[in-house]
Amino acid sequence: MSHADSRLIVALDLPTTDAAWTLVESLGDTVDFYKIGLQLFPMGGMDLCRRIKSSGKQVFLDFKLHDIPATVEKATRSITTGGADLLTIHAEPAVMRAAVAGREGSNLKLLGVTVMTCYDDAMLAEMGYAHGARDLVLRRVEQSLEAGVDGVVASAHEAREIRERFGQDLLIVTPGIRPTGSDVGDQKRVATPASALIDGASHIVVGRPVNAATDPKAAAAAINAEIASV
Repeated sequence: MSHADSRLIVALDLPTTDAAWTLVESLGDTVDFYKIGLQLFPMGGMDLCRRIKSSGKQVFLDFKLHDIPATVEKATRSITTGGADLLTIHAEPAVMRAAVAGREGSNLKLLGVTVMTCYDDAMLAEMGYAHGARDLVLRRVEQSLEAGVDGVVASAHEAREIRERFGQDLLIVTPGIRPTGSDVGDQKRVATPASALIDGASHIVVGRPVNAATDPKAAAAAINAEIASV
């Protein structure tokens, strides 16, 4: 029997909260940590968060808050009522400081989104950035720590250098995880589950390789087995 490894976060990127809850139930004790993103936010994502928390699991709200500071502070304060464990905000200094103020008095941990894993250097140049992904990520990690958040979202390609430069205390949550042989889809900077953890990630986020698998429980169990020795 495979038991959950809390470093594995399964993304509930599904069309309805009913479908998401069905997946949670089917995965049982194989998965302990779930990500709820923007797809489910308007479909009752916060109610789903409370339901998952009441079942004893952990929840990562990947909402990537980005607005004027006053709005981000109020939104973060509202989100704390759901009992989630992790929340993402874009890694801009004023936005992160506002979220830190908004989560005061709660156990919510905040993650600054550095550079999304669907972006590569060419796409960043097209968007007008003067720096490539690596340099932009490292600068945003610095700003995240200065703002008082608990960690960052970054690809495994940057995780090793982040860990070496900034130490063991910060969380590094790594999306774009694809087990060997999986379709990379729209991701540009990907890694296998074990390699991401070896390179410094504290948590890995896996979506389609589990939630779109013919046998999601077996897929999650295989990932747990892969990372067990890391």
